[in-house]
Amino acid sequence: MRRILPPIPRPRWPLSRAEIDESHAQFRGAWRLFALGLSGGEVVERAEVIITAGHVSWSLMNMAFLPKPAETEADLERAVDSAARYFAQGPHGWAFTLTPDWLSPALRDKADAVLASRGLKPGMFMTGMVADRLLAPVRPPPKLDVRPVRDAWGYNAIADVNAAAYDMPQVLGREALAAPGIFGPECRAFVGCHDGAPGTTTAALRVDGLIYVALVATLPEHRRQGSAEAVLRHAHTEARRAWGLERTVLHATPAGAPIYRRMGYRDVTGFVSYFAPAKGA
Repeated sequence: MRRILPPIPRPRWPLSRAEIDESHAQFRGAWRLFALGLSGGEVVERAEVIITAGHVSWSLMNMAFLPKPAETEADLERAVDSAARYFAQGPHGWAFTLTPDWLSPALRDKADAVLASRGLKPGMFMTGMVADRLLAPVRPPPKLDVRPVRDAWGYNAIADVNAAAYDMPQVLGREALAAPGIFGPECRAFVGCHDGAPGTTTAALRVDGLIYVALVATLPEHRRQGSAEAVLRHAHTEARRAWGLERTVLHATPAGAPIYRRMGYRDVTGFVSYFAPAKGA
């Protein structure tokens, strides 16, 4: 990935253990759906680590997580080493995602060094956020043609917009995301179009009885116009209608977090994804 961020200090908002655990479980559960939606993907659950592997070139879709909080350096080492052995069997890069709030105080300052010693570098910072309900919009929505994702056009649109947003080649985006299995009964995904062309996307996933918001992306030329918020609200409405759910969880990039706070989301905890390169990279 090109957008490499330095390690960011642990957030200072009031913390709820139950919501921290919920945010982690939602992240892991969403990536489980992504992995199992890909033809070559799989989920591997071990005592020390949980692996959600899309087995695709986009390393963000090959993710490992802690199954429970880590108390000691040895706990974290076992998790990372187990994931590294798994991904070493294939050619692709991968990522290890954690929240510092799942590390003991003594371990937090050591985490970067432990992961760096295994070849993983921090590459993405996210804020876990939750909303019991969305607030009313503060401005009228833009004029958009919002289309449901139901066929190859929609799969490719989701993949292409997200690939562009993350500075990834289109071919890698389609390999990772243009899979019909991702957009099954547990997903309500939508594309916002400008003059018939895809410009922004959102997917709502049903994960453990909550709405998980994912794949929120907007092409550069359509940003700061309210497009992402409009499509997210549409996806939330459709998910609520389909599943009878209201509470939503998401993980926001620094650029997206202010938009979500305006919509009624509040911060829960921070997450860092550490990336290991593909073989030979």
